[in-house]
Amino acid sequence: MTTTAPGGTAVELAIGGMTCASCAARIEKKLNRMDGVTATVNYATEKAKVTHADGVSVADLIATVEATGYTAREPVAQAPDTPVTDPVDELRPLRERLVTAVVLAVPVIALAMVPALQFDNWQWLSLTLAAPVVAYAAWPFHRAAWTNLRHGAATMDTLISVGVSAAFLWSLWALFLGDAGTPGMRHPFELTVERGGGAGNLYLEAAAGVTAFLLAGRFFEARSKRRAGAALRALMELGAKDVTVLRSGREERVPVTELRTGDRFLVRPGEKVATDGVVVEGTSAVDASMLTGESVPVDVAVGDTITGATVNAGGRLVVEATRIGADTQLARMARLVEDAQNGKAAAQRLADRISGVFVPVVIGLALATLGFWLGNGAGPTAAFTAAVAVLIIACPCALGLATPTALMVGTGRGAQLGILIKGPEVLESTRRVDTVVLDKTGTVTTGRMTLLAVHTADGEDEKAVLRLAGALEHASEHPVARAVAAGAVERAGALPVPEEFANVPGLGVQGVVEGHAVLVGRRRLLAEWATELPTALVAAAEEAERSGRTAVAVAWDGRARAVLEVADAVKDTSAEAVRRLRALGLTPVLLTGDNRAVAEAVAAEVGIAEVIAEVLPEDKVAVVRRLQDEGRTVAMVGDGVNDAAALARADLGLALGTGTDAAIEAGDLTLVRGDLRVAADAIRLARRTLGTIRSNLFWAFAYNVAALPLAAAGLLNPMIAGAAMAFSSVFVVSNSLRLRGFRPQS
Repeated sequence: MTTTAPGGTAVELAIGGMTCASCAARIEKKLNRMDGVTATVNYATEKAKVTHADGVSVADLIATVEATGYTAREPVAQAPDTPVTDPVDELRPLRERLVTAVVLAVPVIALAMVPALQFDNWQWLSLTLAAPVVAYAAWPFHRAAWTNLRHGAATMDTLISVGVSAAFLWSLWALFLGDAGTPGMRHPFELTVERGGGAGNLYLEAAAGVTAFLLAGRFFEARSKRRAGAALRALMELGAKDVTVLRSGREERVPVTELRTGDRFLVRPGEKVATDGVVVEGTSAVDASMLTGESVPVDVAVGDTITGATVNAGGRLVVEATRIGADTQLARMARLVEDAQNGKAAAQRLADRISGVFVPVVIGLALATLGFWLGNGAGPTAAFTAAVAVLIIACPCALGLATPTALMVGTGRGAQLGILIKGPEVLESTRRVDTVVLDKTGTVTTGRMTLLAVHTADGEDEKAVLRLAGALEHASEHPVARAVAAGAVERAGALPVPEEFANVPGLGVQGVVEGHAVLVGRRRLLAEWATELPTALVAAAEEAERSGRTAVAVAWDGRARAVLEVADAVKDTSAEAVRRLRALGLTPVLLTGDNRAVAEAVAAEVGIAEVIAEVLPEDKVAVVRRLQDEGRTVAMVGDGVNDAAALARADLGLALGTGTDAAIEAGDLTLVRGDLRVAADAIRLARRTLGTIRSNLFWAFAYNVAALPLAAAGLLNPMIAGAAMAFSSVFVVSNSLRLRGFRPQS
């Protein structure tokens, strides 16, 4: 996949042949040495993200990777109707070698560890069983070590291949040229090294056992990596495969790839929506749980936008396509998640640098261990055993897996819940944030005017008031009028058609409905017609205005009948969201361009103490900057074009996915749903993912720091070292998989 990026062209390459983190570090180092190239190679996702200047071609990049001893290609975009490959197929060769190693190694280990099982000439049976393990099961390690040697490099496979081969070759020497082949020979098993001459010592159990343990580690690691990326694959497979398009009055079933912007397509009950669009015919409820995590279906009608991959749960819909292919919300979500999984946290970059120099250092340490033990008169057996244990215990794979696996699982789980994390740098920001700035309109409130209350004069019927007022307002395009009309339909049912209608600029509307001369608007409009509000309605209007709401007076036939309250309604979930943000240690601040009375009324309703009102759109950035200058670390939540700059300026930008593209592009976290409670869940998930990365790195570093001295001191049998090394990688991946259990607060 190739895209335009700042500073050059961005390309993503699929890398083959990597077996450990030091492989990724080598490829990354080689690519970054090319002029005009910046590359990041991810061992867990097996991808390289490269930005290159115009003078560098993709073929040059691939050639550099191949010259390093690995394969590279541009990922092939899969057609929507291509069947998904069973992941077991990819693991089959590894599984076959693992089964072979386990079946053959178990009796070899049993014979070596239990002297009672050692019959006459048992050692020759051990050799017969161990040879296929070393030659066939361990072949991937030998092949990779040879490939790297040809390119003047050493990786983890070099350590494994040298260790296993040395143990096996020593055993061959002892059997054919030493004393180990003598009939009746007995061989006690030791967890630590023993001093001795070595002519009668066998290490077949170490060669076979280490191979079996390391293959088991690689198999479970590969399977866990598949599980870690399952959420992204599921997301990319959500889309519809074909669609019923309406062309020339006929229904035509075509692959979704043939759909074009502006096409009208049919969505029957139970079908997936083929792509993003606008409903042009029909009403229904749409299940968007697979994209947003929201279990309650959303009602849609003519004029409403609808997202591809959601499921039509109700009536028949005709939709006009507005976005197709890579521009759809589903494709953008998948792209954001994949980009995040390819990133690296600062701590992981340090781990990668360590992994890159780790192998030569370990080989040097193994040689030093060998020399030290020989120099102290311990004999070749002790020296050899300690050196092999050092080679095998030192695998840096756990370091290389620490960040990518946690990112894969964390971002994948976030995608399932409608939370898109742009990258590992975002995780660092969530830990430091102490202030959250909430844009009012569209974030805390619904962003549209709503009829909130009806105050009627004595003896008046509320439904009658709403029928007449709503009928007149329905003919107006003013936001307040639309709110009154929508509220009237909801509460009073179908509305009559006005017989006469006139708009009075700045004051309201007037007309004739069902034979009544109706006035709807400001109190001044009624005053012009010598109609006064009763005292109770005056009090209701004044209280509404003090609360920042719009008071709409209604009169007909020369008498005031009611006062309606209209305002941008606070979302039902906003107060709970503010409580959750406070529980995370964040101080909420309400930011709006509305007047202070409106802002303070909304803030009081949701429980926000700090209000910044009457701010021009272009001044929102200055507000964020001022808060930062006060020493605060600021998160910003918004959804509009006028929020984009502030989202980019904030230490952490959270964009509501129901908002504009500009806001979503500027945000660090995108919340697919317009529910502010998801902001708290997003921060919790990001912090949990960061905590998992840190714990992974801690245990991976601690493991190597603790294990190497033990091996060098002769306190680890090579087979035990192999088991411990394999367990470290499996532990890191398993720890990351715990993020799949993250649940939003209920």
